Amino acid sequence: MRTRRNSCPARVAPAMLGALLLGACTGAGETGQTVRPAGETAPAVRPEGSPKRLSTRALEAGARVLQRTPPPQTLDIYIVGFHPMRHDPTHQMEAHHFCRQVNEDFAQCALYDGNTPDANLTGIEFIISERLFQQLPPAERRYWHPHNGEILSGQLVAPGLTDAADAELMRSKLNSYGKTWHVWSTDRGDRLPFGEPMLAWSFNRDGEARPGLVEDRDRRMGISTEDRRRARQHFLNAARPQEGVDALRGAFPWPTTPIPGVVDSGAVR
Repeated sequence: MRTRRNSCPARVAPAMLGALLLGACTGAGETGQTVRPAGETAPAVRPEGSPKRLSTRALEAGARVLQRTPPPQTLDIYIVGFHPMRHDPTHQMEAHHFCRQVNEDFAQCALYDGNTPDANLTGIEFIISERLFQQLPPAERRYWHPHNGEILSGQLVAPGLTDAADAELMRSKLNSYGKTWHVWSTDRGDRLPFGEPMLAWSFNRDGEARPGLVEDRDRRMGISTEDRRRARQHFLNAARPQEGVDALRGAFPWPTTPIPGVVDSGAVR
């Protein structure tokens, strides 16, 4: 994997974070706030296929000049986390989310296996608030994973933000849920998207991530999951029990332990 430090993207993140995110781009965060440039993560594989012809490259160049691309331009929130597959929990993928916050209750994300221009699109995720989740019929809820474990463990990160911006973004996702489908296992070396879509889940106990998965991401991207975890302990009082926390409990072939503040709603009824 190649790594380097990048500069601020041309598009500043949405008004939800306003000046906090601007501070991350300019390097002028609030007093005591650390600005963390995001390291690069290259894609896991190169897709099967022949090199682009000159005519294809010419068409691409013309399209950049003549065509507008509003949908991808709105994917201006960048988050990195991990997903175990719901029906194969030992299959675990690093997921680079590029998201649009549609409104305060709903966001939609394209998932990639890296953050470079040649990254592969591996899936999608929709994120809804606790309020919208509670309106879902019971049969639909089984597709939606809880997010408090990802947040309180420090595993879910927004590379490049100041401490204050990171805290604001993660606080806004506390008690939320995600519906995620992965369609391409580039982590396993597949050079094309094979098989059926895979419903993904979240880590909700310490030790569920396979050894080295989080540590490799942290080393490559200059991130400290443990620092994020400590910084988010003041979220504990706002974290409510969630459905699906225990959905994968006992499904991993190694020991796991509870994450403080991450509770299955079925356990408190």
